[in-house]
Amino acid sequence: MASNYVSTGEAAKAIGVDRRTLQRWAAEGAVEPALVTNGGHQRWDVEDLKEQLRQKRRSDKDQQPG
Repeated sequence: MASNYVSTGEAAKAIGVDRRTLQRWAAEGAVEPALVTNGGHQRWDVEDLKEQLRQKRRSDKDQQPG
């Protein structure tokens, strides 16, 4: 199934953010790559990434004061 994985740059482009933004989100633990290669490169399943972002938005919205 590795053919469904894309690089950080490709994933960032698919969701409309800069590659560095996606790298920062991953470093902060806001999103998690589908795979990290032996060389340390992150690989992303774009649909999974989009779902992570949807869940994060829902969670953030639920935590907003009233």
